[in-house]
Amino acid sequence: MSSRPSPSRVSFSAVTPNNLGTVRKLNSVLFPIKYSEKFYNDIVQPQTEDFCQLIYYNDIPIGTMCCRIETKDGEAKLYLMTLAVLAPYRSRGIGSQSLQHLIDAAAAHTKPKITAIYLHVQVSNGDAKRFYERHGFKEVGLFENYYKKITPHDAWILQRDIEPSKGAEGK
Repeated sequence: MSSRPSPSRVSFSAVTPNNLGTVRKLNSVLFPIKYSEKFYNDIVQPQTEDFCQLIYYNDIPIGTMCCRIETKDGEAKLYLMTLAVLAPYRSRGIGSQSLQHLIDAAAAHTKPKITAIYLHVQVSNGDAKRFYERHGFKEVGLFENYYKKITPHDAWILQRDIEPSKGAEGK
C-alpha cells in the first residue's frame, strides 16, 4: 500500500478575506521571511483566485500556494510566489498534486492566456530545485542578491512553459 494520499483527500480553496488569517499563520511557519501587507492584499483579488489557494488534507489547512499574473511585452506569465506544505505532510505527493493543480489552472486560463509559470528558488535549496525540475521546470537564470534578509542571497530562476489545455482555446 502506497503512502500517497488519494487525490480526494487533498483539496483546494481560493484565498479570501475570510481565510486570510489561516494563510498568514501557515506562511509564518512555512517561510523564513515575513510577507508584507501588500502581499496579503494582492492575494485576495478576484483575478488571482485560481492561483492563490489554501491546500487542505482531510479538510485541514496544511499549505499555501500563491501566484500573481505578470504581463510583459503582451505576454502573461504566472509568478509563483509561494508553494509550501507543513513538514508532517511532506513526501506524500501533496506538493506535486498542488503544483499540477496550478499548472492545470494556468493551462485552462484564457483571459489572459498564461504562457509560462516561473519562480525563484534560493540557491541553497537543492531539494526545491529538484522538485520543480521533476515537474518540467528548467533553470533559466540566476538572480544575484534576490534575497535581502536571508543568506545565501542568490536565487535560481526556474520556468515551465504552459501549453493551453484542450478546449481552452476560444474561452
